[in-house]
Amino acid sequence: MSAPGIPRLLLPLAATAALLIAGCGSAQGTSTPSASSGPGSTTAPVDTAAPTEPASSLPASPDAESAAPSDTPVPSADASSEAGPAADCTGTEENRTFYGSVAAAVDWTVYCPVLPTGWFVESGQYRLAAGGRLAIAYRGPGGARFSLDEGAWCTDGSGCVPAGTEMGSTAFGDRTGTLIATPDGNFAIVVDAGSTISWALTGDRLDEATVRTFGAALIAVGD
Repeated sequence: MSAPGIPRLLLPLAATAALLIAGCGSAQGTSTPSASSGPGSTTAPVDTAAPTEPASSLPASPDAESAAPSDTPVPSADASSEAGPAADCTGTEENRTFYGSVAAAVDWTVYCPVLPTGWFVESGQYRLAAGGRLAIAYRGPGGARFSLDEGAWCTDGSGCVPAGTEMGSTAFGDRTGTLIATPDGNFAIVVDAGSTISWALTGDRLDEATVRTFGAALIAVGD
């Protein structure tokens, strides 16, 4: 029985989220379910062999569906052998299914990264309420990280958009974003800050050139 407020057409998406998590576990790891984060939401099993640092998450919502991939290395930027809207996204088939399913459920463009070897999904969630939002984080060599926030995640431009010095325009996939140098020495790219729908890539321990490269390499899922 679906939770109140979730249209029947979203039920396959919840099933897809479950498949995403099941596919992300290491063959050597042991997956154990964590407690439910709230009515109508799901919390994924976490690979106990993965690093134990806390994963970021979105607030639980009565009409939310969520997915939090465990720490699973993603392969190099080879396209999937299977056809699909996210076939060119870096990652496992489950990662690509995750992006494709979210893209099918929202009316804004979902972007995914194309990454070199050595990067893996650290955490991720989506939420379909209030316009929908997606948040996913990756960890790479030397403890470097970056995250993507997409959709209705920051509607007023304050408190959620990284503060810092604007460094001019740069590519965010097929869009043009603003490069921001943050006070802590990191860089971010923001598109349409303050709008109902916006996008951001936020780096940690990544230099300006790498952030620009990762931003330019983002691809629109389904295009």
